[in-house]
Amino acid sequence: MSDQVDAPPQVLFVCVHNAGRSQMAAAFLTHLAGERVRVRSAGSAPADQVNPAVVEAMAERGIDISAEIPKVLTADAVQASDVVITMGCGDACPIFPGKRYEDWVLDDPAGQGVEAVRPIRDAIETRVRALISDLASAPADTAIK
Repeated sequence: MSDQVDAPPQVLFVCVHNAGRSQMAAAFLTHLAGERVRVRSAGSAPADQVNPAVVEAMAERGIDISAEIPKVLTADAVQASDVVITMGCGDACPIFPGKRYEDWVLDDPAGQGVEAVRPIRDAIETRVRALISDLASAPADTAIK
């Protein structure tokens, strides 16, 4: 069994449909931090597929999320995470003591074209880069190694 202190921090991104914001955030964190962070995403009411405009906007950044499938939010996913970032899911996310929670207020790309998704994508990338910096300087139990 691996030592928990040496394990990478686990981040969960949550939005309603897990078809836009949380998918972009998870993809950026995976792309930028690699194996230094374990990344999950989920939705409180998952859609059938990732928003095609989101897939296109991410492809413009060289990140392919076309094979991603929206996943349902579970208490187990929250409990396994060190950091839980919500994006418009309100009170649907269960709260557990000892977890770090953040709520990122971002426009919902649902039903939007790629032109409207681009600024949301860019805002998410900026926040993910800040999160990586923050995790790198965090206490040992949640720091990027």
